Amino acid sequence: MTLNNFFKTRLWSNNPSFVQLLGLCPVLAMTTSVVNALGLGVCTTFILIITNTIISIFKHIIPKNIRIPIFMLIVSSTVTCVEMILHAYQFNLYKSLGVFIPLIVTNCIVIRRAESIAYKNSILVSFFDGLLTGLGSTLAMFFIGLIREMLGHGTLFFESNKIFNFLETNDFFTILNKNMLIILAVSPPGGFLILGFLIAFKNYLDKIKKKKKF
Repeated sequence: MTLNNFFKTRLWSNNPSFVQLLGLCPVLAMTTSVVNALGLGVCTTFILIITNTIISIFKHIIPKNIRIPIFMLIVSSTVTCVEMILHAYQFNLYKSLGVFIPLIVTNCIVIRRAESIAYKNSILVSFFDGLLTGLGSTLAMFFIGLIREMLGHGTLFFESNKIFNFLETNDFFTILNKNMLIILAVSPPGGFLILGFLIAFKNYLDKIKKKKKF
């Protein structure tokens, strides 16, 4: 596989949220705002990088018949560390993400990458796989959160001080007034609809690109 395909596969053509449809529970729950989406996406990316790298380092001494419990132990330990760091240094973001931080332990994306990539490939490949897979998921959550926040709340980057401590609570953009809001966008059915439209749009772009090749 070429370097270009390595990047493209994880960020676009095999995106964990838009193509594989993995980990949709946190994706739909935490994308009511861009800040929450980015916060969860960055946490997931860090956990993917760390767990992939650790598993790849120790893959030769991890017994094959008990590898899944060991993967879970590594993932849960990493998630706990990330949760404690957020609690100490980004408390507002920690409160906002809530239970969805520890639930990363059960995220299908993390275990899938550990099993299919980290346990079978080099440290470098595993590291970049975790980075790009996490970024692919983060980009998906960002676009879902962007649309849902603008339509449902009429704002953009509301409460951005949860991530950037130097910002104030009123440092955000107002896009729509209250009379133009679509409350459905920030409800669970609205999240599914927006996800579906984005998947359809991605498939449409892929279809156009294939036609150009021919």
